[in-house]
Amino acid sequence: MNNKIFILRPWRQSDIESLVKYANNPDIAKNLTNAFPHPYTQQSGEAYLETVCSQKPVRVFAIEADGEAVGSIGVFPQTDIHCQNAEMGYWLAEPFWGKGIMTSAIKQMVDYAFLTFDINRVYARPFGSNKASQRVLEKSGFKLEARFKDVLLKNGRTEDELIYAIRKE
Repeated sequence: MNNKIFILRPWRQSDIESLVKYANNPDIAKNLTNAFPHPYTQQSGEAYLETVCSQKPVRVFAIEADGEAVGSIGVFPQTDIHCQNAEMGYWLAEPFWGKGIMTSAIKQMVDYAFLTFDINRVYARPFGSNKASQRVLEKSGFKLEARFKDVLLKNGRTEDELIYAIRKE
């Protein structure tokens, strides 16, 4: 999956150094679930790579820019009565914010998800305070479907949970 500025590619064990370097940022962790640790240690990175490198088909891609992994984007098909849906999650290293990388990566990932998995909807759940993520989703064609007021607890603060989605056409 190519773009001029970045590529999406499967994670490799050799990405450990750049993964830990860029993921260990409180400004990234504050916008993700508590499953994304902070501080982000070597052990965190090794556990993550062990999981994502073994998935077939690939569900989580590295975002590579300037020759190193600088972020991650994944799609997670749901099960049971939600089986026609997949959740998308992503993060990008702070030095690469505001360059249009994530909007393009999301569009590529949505195309990949609809081609690879038997789904008809991809959704993402940004925090109400994460305006940048909301803008990126809207620029990528996602529509706001729901807002749940004060249902999340992150770092001692309540947050709104938003649900954005895009449907297969």
